Amino acid sequence: MRIYTRSGDKGKTSLIHGDRVPKSHERVEAYGTCDEANSVIGVAISYLRKEDFTGRDKMLEEMNRIQTILFHVGAELATPKGKEVFWQLKKEHVNELEALIDQWDEDLPDLKNFILPTGVEAAAHLHMARTVVRRAERYASALEEELNNPLAVSYLNRLSDLLFVAARYVNHTLEGTETNLNPDV
Repeated sequence: MRIYTRSGDKGKTSLIHGDRVPKSHERVEAYGTCDEANSVIGVAISYLRKEDFTGRDKMLEEMNRIQTILFHVGAELATPKGKEVFWQLKKEHVNELEALIDQWDEDLPDLKNFILPTGVEAAAHLHMARTVVRRAERYASALEEELNNPLAVSYLNRLSDLLFVAARYVNHTLEGTETNLNPDV
């Protein structure tokens, strides 16, 4: 299989099951942004692997699972409404994120201010991934009537929350600095 097909040279791409749409279509924006978020999570993981902290292996395992599910969410978003979805996002996937949020948040100091997306490299990239997931969520929610599975929006919403808590957890664990927003600027 070749990497290049030349089929997208005129600004159109194929969805799952072969429907062709412009590359600027909201559906392409939604699943493409999931792919972008997945890549940013991958960068964060590369920094996490360099650190030694309690719970690192579990966090890496969870991030790998999240990347896999996020890939599948992108595939769901690339499937036109009414067509067969090859993998189905379930409520349990959203629940898993909530359980992780609760677990990691348990060890964190209470937030009393807005914080800036800063800290150690892994945390900064988790913050970046969070913002990319939020964008994917906005694109996916714009497709609300065309989605095969409305849980995609819920999953993306919860994933952005998890990435925020994960960034805080990594900063806290690695003694990175959380920078409070200065409201007087």
